[in-house]
Amino acid sequence: MDQAQARTWLTTAVEEARSGLAEGGIPIGAALYGADGTLLGRGRNRRVQDGDPSLHAETAAFRAAGRQRSYRGTTMVTTLSPCWYCSGLVRQFGISRVVIGEAATFHGGHDWLAEHGVEILLLDDAECAGLMRAFIAEHPALWHEDIGVN
Repeated sequence: MDQAQARTWLTTAVEEARSGLAEGGIPIGAALYGADGTLLGRGRNRRVQDGDPSLHAETAAFRAAGRQRSYRGTTMVTTLSPCWYCSGLVRQFGISRVVIGEAATFHGGHDWLAEHGVEILLLDDAECAGLMRAFIAEHPALWHEDIGVN
């Protein structure tokens, strides 16, 4: 995948992450793009806002995309390395590639996805890392709840 295109698509996910933070939630955003580059769905982590532990950014973008005949050729763009739950979603539905803003603050399941044929593009984006570092410093208990560390 072209890095310039990936960075352009990442801006959608970053907008979602910022919106989530402004709502008092965890600043993780995602977007699902079709094989033709069409934005199918976008979303943000809404665990806090909706009281729903399953509403991660990737699942929100996936739900917003609605039912697709196939997810082959699609790209999930996320501001943070996907957790095991979201990595499972990518594998279950055959999403072809994942663009990741950063994996320094949390290293999720993207290595496992790569081992199973999913194309991974890790951008090491400073803005994504900065959003997460600031959030983790200000809300460590909420962050640990989100990633299942108690």
